[in-house]
Amino acid sequence: MKVLRNIGSVAFVIGLFTTVFAGLPWYIMVADDPVLPWWLKTAVLGLLGGILVVLATLALEQRADKASGKDTHLADSDCTVLLLNSDFVPGREITEILGLVQGHTVFAIWLGKDLSAIVRLILGGELTEYTEMMGSARSTATGRMTAQAAAMGADAVINVRYMTTSVVGSAAELLVYGTAVKLS
Repeated sequence: MKVLRNIGSVAFVIGLFTTVFAGLPWYIMVADDPVLPWWLKTAVLGLLGGILVVLATLALEQRADKASGKDTHLADSDCTVLLLNSDFVPGREITEILGLVQGHTVFAIWLGKDLSAIVRLILGGELTEYTEMMGSARSTATGRMTAQAAAMGADAVINVRYMTTSVVGSAAELLVYGTAVKLS
């Protein structure tokens, strides 16, 4: 699916650039005849076909993930790893510092939720669409960090910190990091 999606993306980009940078100047400067040349028709077909292929492959991948019962929002994590935002564990001694662990994800919401959030932005109130998105991103990133710590044999992760950045539009990057340690 990924290869097909990449082909669709390439077709879209080539079609877009051909249409914008060759087709529009041709149409403005040269076109006396309303009939479009074959290369411009092909570029528009590539642009539209590329979008269709990308959307179809993404929809099929999401449907396959749901059918398999795999929850894409939560990574496999070990619940025995303690997470703290302090630099010590009360009542326990840190015997070994294993190093930095991190979890990372980039999440986005679909256009329909984005539009409803814009309406809510105008009317006021909590933007629940973004709240849910960031909650899912936090769970995924934390699960990935916890799994990395468990793989290192950590008992706890101390100094846990979260960072978020807007990537593009309604997509947000979330990074969680901390120090994996062994306890007495």
